[in-house]
Amino acid sequence: MKGHSGSQKRFKITATGKVLHKATGRRHNFSSKSHRRKRQLRKDRLVKTADMARVRLLTVHLS
Repeated sequence: MKGHSGSQKRFKITATGKVLHKATGRRHNFSSKSHRRKRQLRKDRLVKTADMARVRLLTVHLS
């Protein structure tokens, strides 16, 4: 089964099966955001439980 190549670049699956994605809000308007907020936006976030199964299907790939 082929995976979605765009999704494979945007999501990462951990060893325990959780799905991570980059935080939103990292593109522009940094002057209005606090240093603390910008620092916390550097971390990857967990995908919501409701979307996790769909993202796993998109990122599936055979090797």
